[in-house]
Amino acid sequence: ASIQSKILTIKNNFMFGAVMSNEENCRLLLERILDERISSVTVSKEKSIVYHPGYKGIRLDVYANDLEDTYYNVEMQVLKEPAPGKRSRYYHSQMDMELLSAGKKYEDLPNTYVIFICDYDPFGFGKYRYIFKNRCAEDGRVELQDGSQTIFLNTHGTNEDEVSEELVKFLKFVKADLSESEDDFGDYYVESLQEHIRNLKQSREMGERFMLFEELLEMERRQTKLTERIETILEFLEELGTIPDDLKQCIISEDDLDVLKDWLKIAARATTIEEFEQNM
Repeated sequence: ASIQSKILTIKNNFMFGAVMSNEENCRLLLERILDERISSVTVSKEKSIVYHPGYKGIRLDVYANDLEDTYYNVEMQVLKEPAPGKRSRYYHSQMDMELLSAGKKYEDLPNTYVIFICDYDPFGFGKYRYIFKNRCAEDGRVELQDGSQTIFLNTHGTNEDEVSEELVKFLKFVKADLSESEDDFGDYYVESLQEHIRNLKQSREMGERFMLFEELLEMERRQTKLTERIETILEFLEELGTIPDDLKQCIISEDDLDVLKDWLKIAARATTIEEFEQNM
């Protein structure tokens, strides 16, 4: 295993995905989150790493379904998201589109859960768990019954009397740093996760997969920089007039970040498109 992979805890997206690819680990986690028994789950390993250019590149989620035809998308979040509600809306829409494209009718759409495990408080009310369902604004007793729920878990919760002890122990394990993550949390499930992580860190295959994932992330970061620089150059030039098609194509097809950086400086100073072309 790579040195980098050895310092990961379960809050790392890659490690979380690797641990939850074990279907028993995933089933027990969902039971704790939902406070209900789940007979068994199937984890879709091919959907665990998703490259989606329409979103923000690489997503590393746990995508699973159970025998009751309920579907789950679980994601670990360490960095605070600016629009958690809209992110969950996107995830639900992606799940629905996949299910519809697989031949489901609207009335046959299964229940879906989008679950975020946050290493911060996403709403600032100190709850370990925030559950959202669609209800009528005029009368909260009336549910839309659209079959979708969104759940945010918070490792910084303070309401231990309102959720299960088992869920709190799991969230404290997620919150722990590298040294604390080996502590005794007094919980059989956390203990089994610790053992699973230790085994993964010794796995050569896991180390190779982690390095591949890091390469994908680096490719994504590079592509994002390319796109941003190209778009900024074109924005500067559009303020100067109509960009000739051949010039626009030349800029769009450039994949050298240093060249684009130079062109960006020239575009920022240019007073005409012809001046930009002459100085390229």
